[in-house]
Amino acid sequence: MSGFLRVPGLEPLAPVRVTDRERALACMAASVLLDYPDPDQAGRLEAVRSGVAGLPEPVRSRLEGFVDHARSQDPQALARAYVDTFDLKRKCSMYLSYFVTGDTRRRGTALVRFVEAYRAAGWEVGRNELPDFLPIVLEFTAVGDAELGTALLAAHREGVEVLRSALTSLHSPWAAVVEAVCLVLPRPSADVEDRLLQLITAGPPTEMVGLNALGPLEPYAPGGARNEEVRA
Repeated sequence: MSGFLRVPGLEPLAPVRVTDRERALACMAASVLLDYPDPDQAGRLEAVRSGVAGLPEPVRSRLEGFVDHARSQDPQALARAYVDTFDLKRKCSMYLSYFVTGDTRRRGTALVRFVEAYRAAGWEVGRNELPDFLPIVLEFTAVGDAELGTALLAAHREGVEVLRSALTSLHSPWAAVVEAVCLVLPRPSADVEDRLLQLITAGPPTEMVGLNALGPLEPYAPGGARNEEVRA
């Protein structure tokens, strides 16, 4: 029996015309809202609420809607919901390469590509997370190298869309944040849409080797980050 829940395929969202600055603001806001809701999030929610005020309505309303939801929740309840959603449901993974490689030996190569992209822009991951963690990629796109960041997101658009579909099927409030990301990215190609359908049907590869089989994780560990590091 498959270990995956089937999730409905959704029509790609039509991109909203945005400036480079608006795309950066949307990606930075989504990075904050998709990260773990720690005790300091209340202040960040206020910053997001004011920061997205000038974005196009379809993007702004989704981000503001989640901010309003988060502010109405007990912080501990929101944190538990986050763990239940993103840590315990495989199709809600925040790790983009997982959707293409699953827990297979190919994932090590995929992770290295993220590290190389960051280093090409003079950046290092400045926190104890794997480099394909969606909030990190979004922050890099917003305040690091927009071209490289957008290329990473485009190359893993299937993962973003499967995440959107899974969150939508769960009626998760975080679905609106992922929708906002999709709205500011170029429409996926026909080839990406075909691969997306396959992923929604079958789920990620399931060779259960674990990250230990990928070898040392030193390339992904924090260290040597510059002042404007990715999520210090």
